[in-house]
This record gives sequence, structure tokens and C-alpha cells, in this order.
Amino acid sequence: MLRVEHIDLLSLTAAEFIAIASQFGEKRPAALAHYREFFRRGTATPDWITLKSATISECVNEGVTTKFTQRIEDGLETETVILPYTSRSGRRRNTLCVSSQIGCAMGCTFCETARMGLMKNLSVARIVGQWFAARFELETAIDNIVFMGMGEPMDNLDSVLGAIRIFTDANGPAIAPSRITVSTVGRIEGIHRFTRFADTDGLGSLRLAVSINAPNDAIRSDIMPLNRAEPMGELMKAMLEWTKNRHRRVLIEYVLIPGVNDEPRHARELCKYLKPLPCTVNVIAYNPRRDSPWPATTEEGMKSFTEHFAACGQFVTRRQIMGRSVMAACGQLGNERIRNRRLVSGGFVSGGMVDIGNAP
Repeated sequence: MLRVEHIDLLSLTAAEFIAIASQFGEKRPAALAHYREFFRRGTATPDWITLKSATISECVNEGVTTKFTQRIEDGLETETVILPYTSRSGRRRNTLCVSSQIGCAMGCTFCETARMGLMKNLSVARIVGQWFAARFELETAIDNIVFMGMGEPMDNLDSVLGAIRIFTDANGPAIAPSRITVSTVGRIEGIHRFTRFADTDGLGSLRLAVSINAPNDAIRSDIMPLNRAEPMGELMKAMLEWTKNRHRRVLIEYVLIPGVNDEPRHARELCKYLKPLPCTVNVIAYNPRRDSPWPATTEEGMKSFTEHFAACGQFVTRRQIMGRSVMAACGQLGNERIRNRRLVSGGFVSGGMVDIGNAP
């Protein structure tokens, strides 16, 4: 009987696994059956392969929203959120918000994760393992995946792209590319590389989200240090490149921070900036991080700001607030217990390391 030591199915596409299995005399039909069994039932023949999947160490709920952690090496933990919603047809769907790193090096002042600094890039298996835990440990069918958890996906792009290949594998999770969104703070070289990846056969409908969060360079540089090196003008060029093929759009994420970027003039200025770009603006209520200098966005503030966007002719949506009380909402992920441990320098983009510093 075949035994493949130290091979984690969570890190392999079906084609990659079949190629490895063939070296041990396993025929393609049998290997494919094993692969499908693992990703469709969550099981595999015990004496056939060594499985290395982190189990859920903690799970908390706020209503229908679930946040769970997985303990990995060095005592670190990944954090993942399941966000249920009801579609226009009335069907309940589940979005899985996955982390690509533990912590983050981007230093955005409004984000809880940034306060950890970057502690670890997650491997392909650790990213896919978040889906595996949600699907089989929590028995939750996952319809959409968003890379909006801990970390900057473009700074761990090799693992993110590897995970996407597995998520979209027809013999694996079989999630449509159009149901996978990668969100970035605006890593320009990462956007270029992601664009090239999405242009490959069958992946053109992947989605890109960019966190803008400010109407101009002055405000953006103040709350997002990355902007000092990669300003909004250069970012616009990268976003326009994304939209050239297949009539793609960009989801513009805008965290509405009271007293910082929430005035009517800010809405008008941002609409002017976005005018050449096919996009949708998603306004997100600010969810206070620990020891936040700003209060949470009010309902009145959200309503007023989105109305100013609509008046400018910009298509705008609002993100529903989910998980705020259990630190599972947008910008709130980050384990306080493991903060201030050993940090690592900034992540890799297309082979080049960029260190822009860690949050205090």
C-alpha cells in the first residue's frame, strides 16, 4: 500500500498530487479518488498518507457570525471568520474571511492586526486549512472566500496564489474564481502580479479589492504608511491595468473613521479620484481597535456619507457590521496574547522584500 510521508494534501492541487502519487506506483484514477475523498468528505485512508491539519483551538460567536482560531507552530494562531448572509434569491450563503499572515507589517493606524506587527507568513496548507476547518470541523458549506483576514495578501502572494489554485480545483473545493476576492492595502507590484495570474485560463473572474480609506495622499499617508512609498496616483495606474481585461471592476474599500475621512468634501474628492476607474465603493463602518483614539462610526454617519457618494454618481454599497462584539469585524482581528513576540520583516512581493516597518 502506498504511503506518502510528509506530504500535506492541503498544499497540493489534484494534478500535483497525482504526479507525486505516480512516483509511488499509484494509478491516476485511484490517486484522484483519494484527492476527491479528502476535499469532498474531509477524510483520507489513514495508512495511505500523512495528514497535517491544524484543528480549531477556540471558537466564538456573535449571532450568526463565527470566529475561530487554529494553533500552529511557535504557539501562534490563525484567525478566521465565517460571515453568513442571505442572497437576493433568499438563499443563505457563507463567506469565509481567511488570513494570509499572522499579524501584518503595513502599520495602518485604524487596524488591530497592524498592532501585532508581522509575525509569520502562512503557508499554502495553513491558508487552505482554514477552509478545511470551516467545512469539516464546523460543518459549514462555504460559498465565497475573501482574503480580508489578518495580513496583507500581496506580501505573501506565493502562498495566496497557491491556495487559490487549490480552492478553484474542480476536484478539490471547486470554488468558482468569481467567488474569491483578494483585498490589498495597495501593494502596487502585488496588484500587477495578481493581474497576470488572473489572466491565466479559467481565472479571469477573480476579484480584486483595494483599501483606499482616504480621498487624498495627505490623509492616506497619515493613516496608511504604505502610501508614502506607493501614492494614490501610482496605485490608480495599477488598478486601471486590472480593469483592462474582461471588463473587470475593482471593489474600493473605504473605512469611515469619524473625524478623519468622513466629511462631505472627502466624498466628493474621492469620487473625483475614482472617476476613470470602473469600480464599486464599499463603505465600511470603523470598528474600534483596542485603545482606539476614534469612536465607532454611527449609523447617521454611514447614511450621510453614502448619500454624498450617490449624489456624485458613484455606485456605492455598505458593508454590514458583523462580529464587532467578539473582535471579528473588519479591522479587529489580532490576538492580544501573542502581541509583542518576535516579529519578522516585511513580506515578499515577486521575489523582492520590502520592509516598511512594524506598527508600534
